[in-house]
Amino acid sequence: MKLVPILFLSILLSSCGATVAVDYDKKVDFSKYNSYNYFPTIDSGLNQLDDSRIMHITDSLLQQSGFVKSETPQLYINFYARESVSRSRNTIGIGVGGGGGNVGVGVSGGIPIGGNVVNQQLTIDFIDVVKDDLVWQAVAEGELKERATPQQKEAYYVSVIKKILAKYPPKDR
Repeated sequence: MKLVPILFLSILLSSCGATVAVDYDKKVDFSKYNSYNYFPTIDSGLNQLDDSRIMHITDSLLQQSGFVKSETPQLYINFYARESVSRSRNTIGIGVGGGGGNVGVGVSGGIPIGGNVVNQQLTIDFIDVVKDDLVWQAVAEGELKERATPQQKEAYYVSVIKKILAKYPPKDR
């Protein structure tokens, strides 16, 4: 039953969710990769709970795609985030106006609702272990409430990482 609220939040967040841009080495044969592990020294800029969420979600999605987590991987996965806080762009407008004849006067303003939001740019790198080269990179930009609950964060990361991994392997080679 825990999955139902997470699924609902995931759908809600994905409808207005992150945008994803991908870059990759066109000379690489991505079909040869089937094992992964995380880069030994990840410095994501996130807290340990978010790091764990991202790893757990990535593990689940990659293993559903046929990848195996290995101590001798073909790919290292690295991720990091940049965050900034801004005011919510959602407002309620209030206006007062009056007029007579051919003259009208009005005053209006917006009251922000929803509190602050965290603008996050999450980057995920796939690094060829043997060549020690970056072979694939995705950058996702999205928004999350500043005071998001653990369930909202989980749903946000599920949505973002699904969008990221949907672009792997590159299809337009």
